[in-house]
Amino acid sequence: MTMSKIVYWISTGLLCLVYLGGAIAYLMQRSMVEQGFAVFGYPPYLITVLIVAKIAAPIAILTRFSVWLSDLAYAGILFHLLLAISAHLNAGDNGFFPAVVALALMAVSFLTQNVARKSPSANVPKQFGSALPRPVKAPSATA
Repeated sequence: MTMSKIVYWISTGLLCLVYLGGAIAYLMQRSMVEQGFAVFGYPPYLITVLIVAKIAAPIAILTRFSVWLSDLAYAGILFHLLLAISAHLNAGDNGFFPAVVALALMAVSFLTQNVARKSPSANVPKQFGSALPRPVKAPSATA
């Protein structure tokens, strides 16, 4: 297994653990989460939406049932984490650090996915590699 594949699977596994752990925390400590959301001015019904998203996104990424769906999950995670960082910074607390770490994991996972997965995403910049075989150049004939 190449280093790129190891980096992909570690970052993806940790990202998925963060999200699934968050969903479990939201389920088990709902009243505490509602109080935290109230501090940010968010309505409590968003908690249910986030629980579903925190379960669905890792499933979409890990199963890779559809590359399009996997990329949509990465996009959802990106927006969620950016909004979480913004909310914590605006509230003036230090709760943004876990979201920054998860954002770094998400970026590494997304950018290395084409090296590790059989069906590549067209949304990953080419300089980060591809799962597609590279064409072999024929030796040039020199006279």
